[in-house]
Amino acid sequence: MPYLLGTRRGLDACASPRGTFGILALDHRQNLRRELHPDAPGATSYAEIVDFKRAVVRAVSQTATGTLLDPEIGAAQCIADGSLPAGAGLIVAIESTGFEGEPNARVSRVLPGWSVEQAKRIGASAAKLLIYYHPDATNARDQEAVLAGVAAECRSNDLPLFVEPLSFDQVSGGKLAGEARRRCVIETARRLMACGGDVLKAEFPYDGSVTDESAWADACAELDAVSPVPWVLLSGGVDDSTFERQVGVACRAGASGVLAGRSVWAPAATLAPRERDAWLESEGRARLRRLVDLVDAEGLPWHARSRGTLTSAPMPGEGWYRGY
Repeated sequence: MPYLLGTRRGLDACASPRGTFGILALDHRQNLRRELHPDAPGATSYAEIVDFKRAVVRAVSQTATGTLLDPEIGAAQCIADGSLPAGAGLIVAIESTGFEGEPNARVSRVLPGWSVEQAKRIGASAAKLLIYYHPDATNARDQEAVLAGVAAECRSNDLPLFVEPLSFDQVSGGKLAGEARRRCVIETARRLMACGGDVLKAEFPYDGSVTDESAWADACAELDAVSPVPWVLLSGGVDDSTFERQVGVACRAGASGVLAGRSVWAPAATLAPRERDAWLESEGRARLRRLVDLVDAEGLPWHARSRGTLTSAPMPGEGWYRGY
């Protein structure tokens, strides 16, 4: 199945000229409340979150190849006030924050009142769906159906879809660790991405309990071998130096870049506005620049990936538009 023209155009808009992704991720909602007020997340106001997102986007987004924002307290506000550069690639989240159901059978939801069509109407270059998933969960098939539905809507609107699976422990409902995490991340790439989507936003296959970079490399190579689509790495809240090491290993294994969030901007969250802005314009921007340069040097361009069900769009012939 070939990439549609709009899908190809949307991915190019979020990538470097070489075809790698160095995307700023700022679609956080509830967990951003904890970043802004660690001791009292409930005290965080809507206005504070909007102000922080606008500040990060103003300071850092010009360094990124694209920016991921949410529809509730990010995308519209940063478009309306001009914080987001006019020509910037924009990825907009589709899901509602958090999950329903039990911790070991998490249910993802599309944000009520929001859709892929609406994301495209506000100028999104791509959509993103976060989906909680464990291959052995009792509701794994239902979660696959959620992804398949959103992917079909994206295809009908000719908008690319980034898919962000988040794993969880089947017993405790908490985070996976060690080899259990590796098995889950890799099997998720194999099974879930067969349901739809254009780019996999993957968790690093190991948590902090495994520090051997040769094990990292083996796991990333295995992930690359099973992914039917280009894949990028999410930062997952690790510190910036650890994330840079992970990114280097992932890109040498075949990753096409990063969607970097807290590893870039988290230290600014608890600073006063003036200090926050100065930090973002210096250290925040520098952190993202190092990642952008790293993935552009070592990552695989997304359009160079020939394996899988998606292929480059054929050259349109005479009268192509009549049936598009």
